[in-house]
Amino acid sequence: MPRFPAVAALTFALALALPAHAQTAAPPAAAPAAMTQAPPSSETARLNVWLDAQYETSLQFSPIGLTFLGRKDLYDRLDDVSDAAVQKQIDWQRASVAEMETTFDRDALDLEGRLSYDLWAQQAREAAEQFEFRRNGYAFTQMMGPQAMLPTLLINFHKVDTEADYLAYVARLRALPTMFDTLLEHTQASAQAGIRAPKFAYTGVITQSRNVITGAPFTDGDDTALWADLVKKADALREAGTVDAARADALKAQAREALLTSVGPAYQRVIAWHEGDIGNALENPAGVGTTQKNGAAYYAMQLRRNTSTDLSAEQIHDIGLKDVARLHADMEAIKTAVGFDGDLKAFFRFIATDPQFKFPDTDAGRQAYLDESTRLLDNIKRQLPQFYGLMPKADLVVRRVESFREEPGAAQHYFPSSPDGTRPGIYYAHLSDMNAMPKPELEVIAYHEGLPGHHMQIAIAQELTGMPQFRTQAQVTAYAEGWGLYSEWQAKEIPGTYADPYSRYGQLSSELWRAIRLVVDTGMHAKGWTEQQAVDYFNANSGFPEATVRSEVQRYLSWPGQATAYKIGMIRIQELRAEAEQALGDRFDVRGFHDAVLGGGALPLDLLEQRVDAWVESASAAR
Repeated sequence: MPRFPAVAALTFALALALPAHAQTAAPPAAAPAAMTQAPPSSETARLNVWLDAQYETSLQFSPIGLTFLGRKDLYDRLDDVSDAAVQKQIDWQRASVAEMETTFDRDALDLEGRLSYDLWAQQAREAAEQFEFRRNGYAFTQMMGPQAMLPTLLINFHKVDTEADYLAYVARLRALPTMFDTLLEHTQASAQAGIRAPKFAYTGVITQSRNVITGAPFTDGDDTALWADLVKKADALREAGTVDAARADALKAQAREALLTSVGPAYQRVIAWHEGDIGNALENPAGVGTTQKNGAAYYAMQLRRNTSTDLSAEQIHDIGLKDVARLHADMEAIKTAVGFDGDLKAFFRFIATDPQFKFPDTDAGRQAYLDESTRLLDNIKRQLPQFYGLMPKADLVVRRVESFREEPGAAQHYFPSSPDGTRPGIYYAHLSDMNAMPKPELEVIAYHEGLPGHHMQIAIAQELTGMPQFRTQAQVTAYAEGWGLYSEWQAKEIPGTYADPYSRYGQLSSELWRAIRLVVDTGMHAKGWTEQQAVDYFNANSGFPEATVRSEVQRYLSWPGQATAYKIGMIRIQELRAEAEQALGDRFDVRGFHDAVLGGGALPLDLLEQRVDAWVESASAAR
């Protein structure tokens, strides 16, 4: 999205969940004490019109972002991720903020207007700050590199309804080398400055790149995912009568030529450079604070950006240590309740290794995982109106991650629905190794990624009214991931959830995972812990599968600071709810609180606090 104009623009745009679609559902009883959506003040209305025009201009910097929004503007292009293009966008953002400050009177704005004003300015400041650290980021990683995510975009988000759409797909294939070569030049410049991704990231990039170009039409074997998609979409045009058989074959021929002459060579260059430089990459590395010259400053920036607070690495580390101890005590209570004879570490091993907690590592077992996740989410869907006033319009589906990017033990994730609601939100599960997918964790992950988690939070933002469109698309990690983790905890209030103690253990285990993240992320990036030290701490304090632990720690090394957002955001949302409950007493309505949190789009935590405080004041005056 245009909000992330640093070198990682592509990977941020592809890896982060983008907003979907929402509508207001009729509540089962009296309407919740939600914030009144009053008409904006005249100054705010004027600002909203101006911001919408500014946002439309900003969207034109990112053809990929437009595609995620379900639009076909610039459909035959990919983003320009060169330093010059990024600098041009940052200059534009600065000029936009300067114009806003001279054109509008902030004191004359209502609450939502002030939030919009402050958020627009903050996004510009963050973009400029990120650009200053552009050499510190990794353009290619195993976690969210373009080598895997660009095919994901084309297959899942580039909709082909016409011949022109198909030709735009082919044009993007031909544009891929320019994007990859630009990112590869960035990677090489960073390497010359002594900044390299860890060795495991090199290995992941090489493996994923080979997966994309192994098979027809590049090599012997089954069709690659890209070619299979291109064939399928051309055949669909023929079957719909949009083109005849001869034209469909001609379109396929153009696509095949683009794959062989543009895509294949670009991937080979990525593979060749990483294979040639892998000997210089660190094995068992520490974090950026000790492996990069300006790594401490870079990490401090990443913490500010991801938590939207001024908490230091030391403070976050201490919060994590205390939360790990609290959660251990809660898990001890479950261990006692189920009558397990042994210490907590033995209880971890029991749940991690006993066959009763595993799905079969077969196609039937994988389907059972998908079916059970769907069943649990259907239960949530039926009961959401008891706890929320705002409801997603777009549906949510559960799918297995595509084979070319599937990793054993990798984290589940959510991909957004289209803004018009025609494409459902997707909860993706990595199922290549069912031993890394224990049954007790199935439920809590579905709630986090699906309902009432990211699908609620991202989708509801899409149809907000009375505020500028950029608010519906804003991304704040502490808000988004804090909501995801809060929703795991809040789901306990919904009947039919966490029905057995082992599912409740799974919920605590998931929260423990995020508490450990605070310790491990800051440990590696601020205290100099190595990858293995982080893995050892994880293993000593939890019962997660080895593959999951290793994948998670490698994720934190590849994406400094992001993992701290979950728990910090959750804690603040819980604090805001507790403060509202205390202030309102029996006038507190959880639907109103949730709508206050979700009804303003993603906000930094300090701006979210202002919005919740305004709801509390409104609810107090309503009776």
